[in-house]
Amino acid sequence: MAKDPVCGMDVDEATAEHKAEYKGKTYYFCAPACKTSFEENPEKYAKC
Repeated sequence: MAKDPVCGMDVDEATAEHKAEYKGKTYYFCAPACKTSFEENPEKYAKC
């Protein structure tokens, strides 16, 4: 399981519908709104 970096919810990487890549790492999201928030300000949420 991965943690949604925006809301902290557990997300199953195998079934996640919403994901984004940033600096070579894949991030998984529970919902489109979390993915949008991440894409608008990835530095705020990414722990690279």
